[in-house]
Amino acid sequence: MTKSPFFSDSELDSVRTQRLVDEALHGMEDGELYLQYAQSESFSFDDGRLKNAAFDTAKGFGLRAVEGDVSGYAHSSELSEAALKRAVETVQTIKSGKDVHLALHPKGTNEKLYSDENPLGGVSFKDKIALLEEINAYARQKDPKVCQVSCSITGEWQNVEIIRPGGHRVRDIRPLVRLNVSVVAQDGERMESGYQGVGGRYDYHQLLTRENWQGQADEALRQALVNLDSVAAPAGEMDVVLGPGWPGVLLHEAIGHGLEGDFNRKGTSAFAGLMGQQIAAKGVTVVDDGTLPERRGSLNFDDEGTPTSCTTLIEDGILVGYMQDRMNARLMGVDATGNGRRQSYAHQPMPRMTNTYMLAGEQNPEEILAGVKDGLYAVNFGGGQVDITNGKFVFSCTEAYLIKNGKIDAPVKGATLIGNGADVLTKVSAIGNDLELDAGVGICGKAGQSVPVGVGQPTLKVNGLTVGGTEG
Repeated sequence: MTKSPFFSDSELDSVRTQRLVDEALHGMEDGELYLQYAQSESFSFDDGRLKNAAFDTAKGFGLRAVEGDVSGYAHSSELSEAALKRAVETVQTIKSGKDVHLALHPKGTNEKLYSDENPLGGVSFKDKIALLEEINAYARQKDPKVCQVSCSITGEWQNVEIIRPGGHRVRDIRPLVRLNVSVVAQDGERMESGYQGVGGRYDYHQLLTRENWQGQADEALRQALVNLDSVAAPAGEMDVVLGPGWPGVLLHEAIGHGLEGDFNRKGTSAFAGLMGQQIAAKGVTVVDDGTLPERRGSLNFDDEGTPTSCTTLIEDGILVGYMQDRMNARLMGVDATGNGRRQSYAHQPMPRMTNTYMLAGEQNPEEILAGVKDGLYAVNFGGGQVDITNGKFVFSCTEAYLIKNGKIDAPVKGATLIGNGADVLTKVSAIGNDLELDAGVGICGKAGQSVPVGVGQPTLKVNGLTVGGTEG
């Protein structure tokens, strides 16, 4: 691991910083100093030319003190002792004078889920631009119907250090890269698009292989051509088969957020008070796993210093766990699960998902499809909306097909899935043996903060789901 940038290249002194942390959190139940140094870059190619190239460096700290369910937080982009002293004064304003004890530090771990090398090095600016040009040319020559290609590369490198009272420290270096390809195809006056992306916690050399970027371009083109042949989607209640992998985003939004600790402690989740009860069909097991090597949502430890874990949320249909940060876990009398996450040093941590997915069942996907007489096969999703308090959701399908007499039929356009998260898992009637994780492009928003996440699932059959369509 490279040397710390927080004490060698700033006005901060390691020993005096520790003393200030000890002072700030004296008489508090919990808290930490979160130090962050980040580099990020992005390159986008559109309409046959480079449209954007950006590079950014950010650094700063966030100091948090916690007592009960109240927290004091101060952050600054100035890494100096003077700024830290001002932060100490700010966070201590919540101190009540009650006789409280500092929570135990998170247990350490030697787990390394990704390299600590900076992924932004190793591939030159010139080579990145040349690769985007090559992706553009490749996609355009694949089919005469292609009329527009957009592609982008993004990379990020974060150096994080968390300091607690008494000298407890952990440090992590986090790489993150992503490649996106979008293709628009035209047939007469009709134009349709397709999109595919891939990414994870590794470097550009792994991301930008010819096999990888050609695969993304081929898939984006395939989707665009399929959508050119799509017909208007029907509307009504029908059986829906969800494809493996990325369709797990519906599980993430409709179910996952409702199983985060803060919503359940406050009683605002549709799943509050249901621990130990049957909330899904038998056979449904859902986990949140932050320990998968190089996955987009994985972390060696979360943004409070707790090692990530594989947390079982639903087991054989029974609610058995929530995702917890330290504060909500302490207030609920359970262990933290390594799900305390924040967007940056300027944000406080809260319970968030990492990689959330449903485990595989035993049925072959072909058998599941064969059991549907008239229904919808949803393969890819775009945007969606969810109300955490009641679990109601609406998701738009970017690739879906009619199912007729057990066989995949015509592609459809404009299909939306409408339902209730607390209800939809009870309607699962078949679970495939083909668990897949998404390709590594997930971004989750909550309370104004965005963090990278992963999703996944096997093929699923859901009975009687409402489909909104455009057929009329």
